[in-house]
Amino acid sequence: MTAAEAVGGRGRAAARVLVPLLVPAAIVVVWWFASAASTSPYFPPLSRILATFAEHWLGDRVVSDVLPSLGRMLAGFGAAVVVGVGLGALLGRLPLLAHALNPVLQFGRALPATALVPVSIAVLGIGNVPKILLIAFVTVFPVMLNTIDGVRGVDPVLEDVTRSYRLTRRQRLFRVQLPAAAPQVVAGVRVALGVAFVMMIVTELIAATNGIGFVTLIAQQSFRVSLMWSGMLLLGILGVAVNVLFALAERRLLRWYSHARED
Repeated sequence: MTAAEAVGGRGRAAARVLVPLLVPAAIVVVWWFASAASTSPYFPPLSRILATFAEHWLGDRVVSDVLPSLGRMLAGFGAAVVVGVGLGALLGRLPLLAHALNPVLQFGRALPATALVPVSIAVLGIGNVPKILLIAFVTVFPVMLNTIDGVRGVDPVLEDVTRSYRLTRRQRLFRVQLPAAAPQVVAGVRVALGVAFVMMIVTELIAATNGIGFVTLIAQQSFRVSLMWSGMLLLGILGVAVNVLFALAERRLLRWYSHARED
């Protein structure tokens, strides 16, 4: 590789990092100057919002509200991934059972997520466990249905090869079928992660005692507008951070798939 190619490669890498930041930076600059002289009680200056953000979300509320919210989300999401992949792999290999359970799966999938919150409170009460179970229930369907389709879509020639080598069912599942279905499974996991993030907030808007959603709602009800806006800002930042981390993990997990497509 020549020096010019090395410089060009570094330039392209820097562009990939910097270009996506241009529009957010422009929005922040416009928001800052457009709101600087604002006297509206509903749209405070960005400087005041950022000051409130630093005071609350970079202080004690990290432990009292941010970490509990993320902990519940990750617990529900993790449970959904484990159950969804397990059941999806089973139903993908047993078409008759999948056909029998399909009406129930479609019914559960069609239930509005927000409508389940009052039901969850009435049946399970309040606390962390009902919130985690509700997040897991809502997010399990994208993972499970994508896993079913992925396992069913394994190349029949590949299946014949596994039989010719006399691999056991366990070996075929973990060494061939699930790896072959991994791109579709990961796509379902990505959808489930977004749903889990939304449900994290929804479950904290009713009968909660802590969490980002709870603090934001209380701030709105008590007319602490700067705190409300700072909570929304935090949710946006966390959403972007979660998406970036998942994208990095996905790229590493499916590196073999990306190389195969390039070849």
